Amino acid sequence: MVELLFDRSPRPALAKAILLSLAFLPVLFSCESEESRPIVTIGSKTFTESVILGEAIAAAFESQEVPFHHRRQLGGTRFVWNALLAGDIDAYPEYTGTLLQEILAGQRLDGMNDALTVLDSLGLAASPPLGFNNSYAIGMREDRAEELGITTVSDLRRHPRLRFGFSNEFMDRADGWPSLRDRYRLPQSDVRGVDHDLAYRGLATGSIDVIDLYSTDAEIDYYGLRVLEDDLQHFPEYRAVILYRKDLLSRIPEAGDLLGALVGSISDERMIAMNRRVKIDGESERDVARAFVDDDIGLQVSRVEAGPSRTQRIWRRTVEHLVLVGISLGFAIVAAIPLGVVSARRRKLGQIILGIVGIIYTIPSLALLVFMIPLIGIGGPPAIVALFLYSLLPIVRNTYTGLTDIPRPLSESAVALGLDSRARLVRIELPLASRSILGGIKTSAVINIGTATLGALIGAGGYGQPILTGIRLDDVGLILEGAVPAALMALTAQGLFDLLELVVVPRGLRLAPA
Repeated sequence: MVELLFDRSPRPALAKAILLSLAFLPVLFSCESEESRPIVTIGSKTFTESVILGEAIAAAFESQEVPFHHRRQLGGTRFVWNALLAGDIDAYPEYTGTLLQEILAGQRLDGMNDALTVLDSLGLAASPPLGFNNSYAIGMREDRAEELGITTVSDLRRHPRLRFGFSNEFMDRADGWPSLRDRYRLPQSDVRGVDHDLAYRGLATGSIDVIDLYSTDAEIDYYGLRVLEDDLQHFPEYRAVILYRKDLLSRIPEAGDLLGALVGSISDERMIAMNRRVKIDGESERDVARAFVDDDIGLQVSRVEAGPSRTQRIWRRTVEHLVLVGISLGFAIVAAIPLGVVSARRRKLGQIILGIVGIIYTIPSLALLVFMIPLIGIGGPPAIVALFLYSLLPIVRNTYTGLTDIPRPLSESAVALGLDSRARLVRIELPLASRSILGGIKTSAVINIGTATLGALIGAGGYGQPILTGIRLDDVGLILEGAVPAALMALTAQGLFDLLELVVVPRGLRLAPA
């Protein structure tokens, strides 16, 4: 494949070194010893309370020196549930209402006893409730609700022009907006999906009138919101529990006792206080959870442990991001250039190839990540495969365009010289198309770097991790901690490919026009 790109030494050797390095990156980063791999993997969703509870579960295992890894803010309910089913995680905090109304909604269950039977058939189990009830609720600013005389959800029917802003998951859940609308016969049409944490800011600024709440949210008191009475009793109880794989108990005999230590230990007031310490006071989820496990449960865990500095965090995320981008882009280059050559030489087949990579490219990147999870799981591998697929189109199309735009007299001259098909490709056509091909690779690299930030939603790490955390905690510093290095990496990639052009593109094609 290298010979298709470069026709003179030392360029072939340089290209081989680059492509071989990219090809062996997966091996280099998968050489993790068995001893260093965590025994217990805990998951949590992309909201603060779930992260706190995940950290509490992790602290319980740490109190008995059980190695663990916490995959924080993995995404919505289906993300984490599928990860549990696939064995990518061993346990995560969930809610009884979500289990009955969303995850197992198609099972027609009468209650948690039926749900436990279904879980058992799947090799899963649920702990007894942890204590508090975090139900869905509907809320408004107090002054706005008072002005309109709204105290119950039914009162919303009298005000069809109110603007609703619901969390994206609530918009589609079986127990979310569709069923709430039907239950209360709500006429509102200005209903949009927004991030749960951003919805509070929209409510505070007046751009949204009504949002969905979690009853243990610290923001309810902080923003002085009115929680509307669920007068038709639409929302069930959402008692927090821990879902876990049954094989966890056989692998770690003390796991049952450690999970049991959290049962019944968290009141509504205690959970609200912990949420407030993180969301309002700016403490870390880890510190808040450890203090709770140490003080309230009595499991001895280290309370004082300096976290990594900002420089260390950025370096770690840079390495993770480089792995995602380097592997996916490297394999995309190796696959896309031959596809572009085939497309240019066999036009009918080429239209099919261009159509397929074009369709892949039009799939939203987040959806592409979701599609990979059932096939590969969570973490780096599905993100790399999705980024690889997403990187194909610019390179394939630019290779195709570069080859088909070669002037006919040049191609005919190569034939007249007696060069065979392969020699024409290597010595004439690809050198002439090299600027176009490199332009496609450059475009693909920049897009790849930006899209890779979404990998954090499925536990792949990278610069998306601080961005997601910063959005959740309303911390601009954390957002910039991911956004600025990502922008700098994109600019660096652009500059490196500009330098590579001096090596790859024949000198005659690099001459500036008079």
